[in-house]
Amino acid sequence: MKKEDKKISTEIAKDRVERDALFVDVRERYELAEISYDVPHIVNIPLNEFNERFIELPRDKKLIIVCRRGRRSLIVTKFLLQQGFVNVVNMIGGVIDWEKKISP
Repeated sequence: MKKEDKKISTEIAKDRVERDALFVDVRERYELAEISYDVPHIVNIPLNEFNERFIELPRDKKLIIVCRRGRRSLIVTKFLLQQGFVNVVNMIGGVIDWEKKISP
């Protein structure tokens, strides 16, 4: 996959998660109450726990990494790629864009 393919829009992310992708939200727990997603497949692993917990993620699923704006999720996407994950992308714009474009 090309480097530019490692970033996807909220619209593409919505389509993928409705099919079979897993949202991996790296926001802190207190942030989850502020804005949340209505998606079928989601797991929260806060960034400050990620180094210890990333092994919980399935390597055989498509992973969409998300956060508030897309900065922390980009860090996690790069980290997972370095760890040998291949089917992982960063949702640009994060939950802020999701709320503007996807949520009713």
